[in-house]
Amino acid sequence: MAANKQRPQPPATRTFVRRAIVIVVAVAVAATILVSLLTQTTNPTRKEDAAPVSYTVGAPGPGVEAPAFSLPSTAGGTVNLSDYRGKSVMLFFHEGIGCQPCWDQIRDLESAQAQLKSAGIDQVLTITSGPVELIAQKMADDKLTAVALADTQLDVSVTYQTNKYGMMGDSRNGHSFILVGPRGKFSGGPTTAGRRTTRCMCPSIR
Repeated sequence: MAANKQRPQPPATRTFVRRAIVIVVAVAVAATILVSLLTQTTNPTRKEDAAPVSYTVGAPGPGVEAPAFSLPSTAGGTVNLSDYRGKSVMLFFHEGIGCQPCWDQIRDLESAQAQLKSAGIDQVLTITSGPVELIAQKMADDKLTAVALADTQLDVSVTYQTNKYGMMGDSRNGHSFILVGPRGKFSGGPTTAGRRTTRCMCPSIR
């Protein structure tokens, strides 16, 4: 008895099979790409997390008398550092008018009064270069109420060396926080945090 021979598939059937195979392969490739994209999105590699933050500690150290200063205030009149003798005062030196994150940071400080008090800080003075009128206008525009002082010629900033820690050379302050204790002395040495170039004298209150 002769073996049954397979009948050749009609052209329409072969075309349908080929298309089905192509579709299956395309779906598999698309699924692989989608999974890969989702994996990268949910588990991003962040260079910032991998890179350690370095700190530089310099002089002056704790117990050194803070240089006296007298600066015009946006509220009118003049503010002297000696006005706050007997209180712990945080000085926030910042870049000024064109630095919106600086003003946002002042807003954060205003919102953190309870935390500052619990840390033993009685008063925050913000200091930047620029005409006092422009600083006052910026404070009003941003609805800020902190004490804002104008170090227009950078005289105080140079004395405190806060213009050495910014991104604009020595023509602007870096973001610097300096704590002066109740006896008018620095409460810690300046600390500069790597990428953010933040200078702080805040380890203790004296």
